[in-house]
Amino acid sequence: MSEEHTHHAKEDGGGHHHHEHTKAVLNRMNRAIGHMESIKGMIESGRDCSEVLIQIAAVRSAINNIGKIILEDHINHCIVDAVETGDRQALDDLNEAINKFIK
Repeated sequence: MSEEHTHHAKEDGGGHHHHEHTKAVLNRMNRAIGHMESIKGMIESGRDCSEVLIQIAAVRSAINNIGKIILEDHINHCIVDAVETGDRQALDDLNEAINKFIK
């Protein structure tokens, strides 16, 4: 197993290796941020509260989907590697993250 596929790889400076869907996640994040900015504008201009709430629900759904992509990448890469190398801490960290994500 190469160092770049180890859960705690440090070569990218972020503590973890590159995930295959990083570009898609960043694109979705940028869209969600833009959507939040437009909602802020709706609030500032006094748009109907029902419309604002619907848009907030859309952003929440988009963020949940981003989280699902990140979780899938994490399981397919870091967790597979953690199981192979006996890295119990990675599994504990995942459980904690899932508990916070699905609250």
